[in-house]
Amino acid sequence: MKKSELREIYLKRRNSLASDDAAEMSGRIADRFFSDFDLVTIATLHCFISIPKFNEVDTSLIFKWLWSEYPHVLTLAPRVDRESGELEHLTYTPQMDLSENSWGIREPSGTESVDAKQIDLVLVPLLCFDQRGYRVGYGKGYYDRFLRECRTDCRKVGLSFYPPIDEIIDIHAGDVALDQCITPDKVFDLNATSP
Repeated sequence: MKKSELREIYLKRRNSLASDDAAEMSGRIADRFFSDFDLVTIATLHCFISIPKFNEVDTSLIFKWLWSEYPHVLTLAPRVDRESGELEHLTYTPQMDLSENSWGIREPSGTESVDAKQIDLVLVPLLCFDQRGYRVGYGKGYYDRFLRECRTDCRKVGLSFYPPIDEIIDIHAGDVALDQCITPDKVFDLNATSP
């Protein structure tokens, strides 16, 4: 299927999830992340801040666990630069407040940004993904542009309530594949071929 069709299907599917079910699945995704990933060698981790109205995977659980159990990991969260159309990668700590931008997206209130080349692992938002690691997001391209700036050894890990579909058919050269994706039931290792 094409991205536009998949986006419509998975937005509806995710929005129809009961909040208790979404919270339970988010907890299982967080548990799986910390049980299956070795964070000893990770110095800098970038993770999106969930948008509650979109019923996204709740990443607050991941941030809290990182701050408590992995104090050596520098945690970053995105802020959209509306003029450039790029993501900024801001330091996010437990002491920081979040402010809501005009799109209703919560962002760190700080100003300290980090270059994408310093990031070791990125937790990526998505609506759905395929067996090769390509994803459907909200269609603005922010994450694909960002992921192209990262080092080749930076791990790109999606978080999804749902298992992969067979194939997204309208992949193009600007799309960046994930290395892995975590669902409530499994971590999928993904091996993309060039589009």
